[in-house]
This record gives sequence, C-alpha cells and structure tokens, in this order.
Amino acid sequence: MKKITSILLALVLVFSFAACSNNSDNSASTANSTTSTPAGKQSTDESSDNNTDSSSNSKILVVYYSATGSTKAVADTIADTTRADLFEITPVVPYTSDDLNWTNDNSRVSVEHNDESKRDVPLTKTTPDNWADYDTVFIGYPIWWGIAAWPVNNFVEGNDFTGKTVIPFCTSSSSGLGQSGDLLADMAGTGNWQDGERFSSGASSSKVESWVNGLDLK
Repeated sequence: MKKITSILLALVLVFSFAACSNNSDNSASTANSTTSTPAGKQSTDESSDNNTDSSSNSKILVVYYSATGSTKAVADTIADTTRADLFEITPVVPYTSDDLNWTNDNSRVSVEHNDESKRDVPLTKTTPDNWADYDTVFIGYPIWWGIAAWPVNNFVEGNDFTGKTVIPFCTSSSSGLGQSGDLLADMAGTGNWQDGERFSSGASSSKVESWVNGLDLK
C-alpha cells in the first residue's frame, strides 16, 4: 500500500513540474512576441525613410520662367523626358495679362522695355534647393523684344554656374532664339553654355522630345 502511495505521489510531482515548465515557456513566448512588435514597426519606418531619401537622384534641372504657360509646357516635357527636377522662376509681383500687353506703351513690359533700369525684377526665390548637385541645367524663357524675358536675369546673375552645362531654350510666336542665350551666358560669366533651341508657342511634345533625345546628355 505504501509503495502504491509513493508511486502516486511521484506521478503528481512529475505532472506538476511539466505544467510549470509549459507555463514558463508560454510566458517567454508571449514576452518575445510583445517585444518584437515595436521592432517590426521600426523596421517599416526605416524602410520608409530610406525610400524618401532616395526619391530624388536627378543631376539635371529644368529652370523656366513662363508668362502665359507656353514655356512651362516645354519645360514639363523636357523634365519628363530627362527625369529632371523642375524649378520655376517666379517674380515677387507676378505679371498680369494687362502687364504683358506689349501693344500698350503704358503696360508693365513696355515700360520695362523702354527703361532698362526697371528690368530688375525681384524673385520669390533665386537659388534652387541642392543647386550644387546639378551637372546640367536647362533654362527656358519666352522671347521679349528679341531677348530673354528679363525675369530670368536675376536668376542667371544670382547663381554660380561653374562646372555646369547650361542649355537655353525659348518659346515665341515668331522670333528666333537670336542672341538671347549668348547674352545670358555673358551675364552669368560662368558655366559651359550650349547652343539653345527655339520652340513655337504651341510646340508638340514629340518635337521637344526629339530635340532632347538628340542632345549628348550623360
């Protein structure tokens, strides 16, 4: 009888130890599961940050001033074709449609054209972000009286183009590029300025793409 009692007590002890061991394992598993959740979230956040940091690796910048939207359309196509970044030159005081009426001697552009001292047009921002990172810079503008629209002047004068390839382009209803690019190059004093291209006010995207694809861009 005593032998049977001893055997039963031994079995009870074995089951008790087994139950304690299972509870301990479950607690450890639960603890590990709890601590792994923030780690997983941190990994996701880091991945998101890395994607954000690597989203813009372009070495080409398309800069433009657009009075009526024609130059903007060309600039957008160039940027899409080259996967470049865009920077719009914006005057502090924008030009209205009345300001742009060159047939009116009293309009803003006419007054500025007749008095060169009035062509100093302040800009909302002169230097693009990460300017030093760009190797190639397109500069676009409408032609006003045979030259580049003067809101571009302060951008050109306000930046150092050393080590950059600069490619001008313009839009006009009838005038050609003329000496506008050369005059801007003289104004800049730095940079490797290339021959530019003139586009009509309603130039097709395919024509712009064809020109860009013909350039020796690296």
